[in-house]
Amino acid sequence: MSQINYGVVGTGYFGAGLARILNSLEDAKIVAVYDPNNAEVVAKELDSEVEPDIEALCQRADIDAVIIASPNGFHKHPVLSAAQNNKHVFCEKPIALSYEDCNEMIEATKQNGVTFMAGHVMNFMNGVRTAKKLINEGEIGEILFCHAERNGWEEAQKEVSWKKQRELSGGHLYHHIHELDFIQFLMGPAKRVSMVGGNVAHQGEQFGDEDDMLLITLEFENKRFATLQYGSAFRWSDHYVKIQGTKGAILIDLQDVKVVLKTPEKEERYLLHESKEEDEDRTRIYSGLKSDQAIAYGKPNQTPPMWLHSIMEKEMKYFHSIMQGAEVEEEFIPLLDGTAARASIATADALTLSLNEDRKVSVEEIVSKGVFQK
Repeated sequence: MSQINYGVVGTGYFGAGLARILNSLEDAKIVAVYDPNNAEVVAKELDSEVEPDIEALCQRADIDAVIIASPNGFHKHPVLSAAQNNKHVFCEKPIALSYEDCNEMIEATKQNGVTFMAGHVMNFMNGVRTAKKLINEGEIGEILFCHAERNGWEEAQKEVSWKKQRELSGGHLYHHIHELDFIQFLMGPAKRVSMVGGNVAHQGEQFGDEDDMLLITLEFENKRFATLQYGSAFRWSDHYVKIQGTKGAILIDLQDVKVVLKTPEKEERYLLHESKEEDEDRTRIYSGLKSDQAIAYGKPNQTPPMWLHSIMEKEMKYFHSIMQGAEVEEEFIPLLDGTAARASIATADALTLSLNEDRKVSVEEIVSKGVFQK
């Protein structure tokens, strides 16, 4: 296999983690990085060069693909620059904070014939793969309803992370879009949505400006439904997805760390991650967090825990294999052209409109207004 050279935009907590993983793979090399705050230390560690700006990095002839892990509100510019310079793209989730921006990014990568993979790492979690397999095998019948919760409590912070600033992260709905994306993978795109909530308990300079309680309802075709809860105003924390079917149900528990299949005939338990050791690692971390569960990770001087490093590694190995010419499975095609990520943002935009205007919103309202014009 020929060597694939990578550039990295954004070398904070997650970007540095992805860069380290790629640099450790056979026939992969991080040749240049760009980050206005963290580039020097990471570049020295990886024996790579520091570029002064995004354009300089994307214009390098020795770069084949660009990894984009800047704050969410700064994804569009590097994606467009990479595409215009014929570089393949891996972009962390959410790929953008509006459906319109998603369209422009997808169009640019499509026109230049490059891969545009979204960093929806939940797709590479062992328990998610197990749940999909059980559903495909008919173990729970037809899906009727899904419910997801990703919530906790956050105390005042000495320094407010960019994740708490709506303009940079999009808030809980966009930054924690994994569960919404997963539910739509299982049930198809939502047709009509509603969201209530707001900032109910975290006003002040030490909290940022994102909403801390979001309560969501999704309506699908054929009277199928889903509900989700996001936020940092929940003293009793939870993090799970429940999938209810006509023959049984599946629980993917990301806090108490287990996957459970339940039918009238049986109840079976599976690992959430690759090994018992990784599940125990996640259990230990979550049980030790009395508060701040939604912001426990993400500081530039920290490295990902064992369980998170494992799925990040699977994700990077997959992207690297595609760069080396591996065939894309049909299931993953929407993940590798930006369309699955865009569908999640369309729903998120519709939910945001619902909250702002206090009404149910058809997702088609977003899609029809956001069609990219060449």
